[in-house]
Amino acid sequence: MKEKYRILLIEDAQPLVNLYAQYLAKEPVTLDCASSGKEALAYLKTTTPHLVLLDLKLPDIKGEEILQWIQKAQLPCHVVIVTSHGSVDTAVALMQQGASDFIEKPVSAERLKTTVRNHIEHTRLKSLVDDFQNHFERNTYQGFIGASLTMQNVYRIIDAAAPSKATVFITGESGTGKEVCAEAIHKKSPRSKEPFIAINCGAIPHDLMESEIFGHLKGAFTGASADRKGAASQADGGTLFLDEICEMDLDLQKKLLRFIQTGGFKKVGANKEESADIRFLCATNRDPLQEVAEGRFREDLYYRLHVVPLALPPLRERGDDILIIAQSFLKNYAKEEGKRFTQLSPEAEVVLRHYPWPGNVRQLQNVIRNVMVLHDGESVNIKQLPAPLNESLSSQEILSLSKNNLFTQEITLPLSASPQNTGSVSKINDNASFHSSGQHIRPLCDIEREVIQEAIEFCEGNVLKAAVLLKVSPSTLYRKKQAWETDEA
Repeated sequence: MKEKYRILLIEDAQPLVNLYAQYLAKEPVTLDCASSGKEALAYLKTTTPHLVLLDLKLPDIKGEEILQWIQKAQLPCHVVIVTSHGSVDTAVALMQQGASDFIEKPVSAERLKTTVRNHIEHTRLKSLVDDFQNHFERNTYQGFIGASLTMQNVYRIIDAAAPSKATVFITGESGTGKEVCAEAIHKKSPRSKEPFIAINCGAIPHDLMESEIFGHLKGAFTGASADRKGAASQADGGTLFLDEICEMDLDLQKKLLRFIQTGGFKKVGANKEESADIRFLCATNRDPLQEVAEGRFREDLYYRLHVVPLALPPLRERGDDILIIAQSFLKNYAKEEGKRFTQLSPEAEVVLRHYPWPGNVRQLQNVIRNVMVLHDGESVNIKQLPAPLNESLSSQEILSLSKNNLFTQEITLPLSASPQNTGSVSKINDNASFHSSGQHIRPLCDIEREVIQEAIEFCEGNVLKAAVLLKVSPSTLYRKKQAWETDEA
């Protein structure tokens, strides 16, 4: 392992410190030492090691108090008790209080190295799981709300693209959050402390767009009563976001292309060229290739900008994100408007979940805001929703939508090849699970267990991959798997 893991050795006997340092000399660790409890606490207040080797008998503070302090501070580090033979019972008791392990004195080189290696590996694996969960379990991210796999992929691309200077071309329907995405890339980039300048190319008249981007000199055109900095100058060192870029005039597209290629530009009415260091982001709600094909967008500009494509999914394709976002808006606007609303009724959830949302997140935001302004109560019902969401639905229609969402979703998992199942597919839905082979209704926990076990088998025992296929947390699968194994023991 090339990465260095930090260890804090709390030991007052210098000969032992030298001995342990010699044992660990060839291990991938940085060994820091504290000869007293006071010195150890001072260290822990500023630095969090991966592992603490804690001697119980210190000259000023008991080792037990150091452990208690670490537990109370919730430091994410392992603590290994180093104890003499007569204190083994104490060490075991301390493990019940949060210590990870104990080593009995005299400490052999092999025992110490094995303990350190085990905890290094544990830390490495935990980091991998945490990274996986960060990618697949983020409910919020830099202004976005949503935990669906489609959004997790968006977050992953932002994480990967943000540190670069490469241009990101964002596409998506109106209201999907293209400017939120651009700001997220800027905030995660090394330019985060520099300006973020956004221009909506569809909201500014064509004859003023060049001045908006590059600026102008006094008298350059009618109404230019003073020199003006454009977005290019304002964004120098930072990020320039060109929203709805397909709306830009073709002549200006040519000048923009040159600016991107050379970093140089001229203000309107100026002869002198200026330069700026800018990271470009752009977005459109159109199909850019279709715009190129129809001659409305320069092909050379498209390929200059289309370095990292990032497509934002429409809200209707984000599953239960709809309800997560709606609940977030409800909480914020209820507080802002001084209303009592705390939740959506089950019927309202069904309607929101199945509405196609042509205006995406922006439309959902307006719907919840409308309810908060015009109504009051504790639970939002269908009648309080604005048209067309409040159109009368029968109880049977509500029930049908609920069933379609909760009970009849088909889960398809490829099975490992076998003489009976080569190339076969296992499908579990309401008919298969309730009525196959004339069986009676089966407990949901049994069906869930079968699906999970088949997924893990298909992934050749890789629980993380199975979790991705099943769209659940890896920790959930580990917990259920452990519970089943305990029941069988």
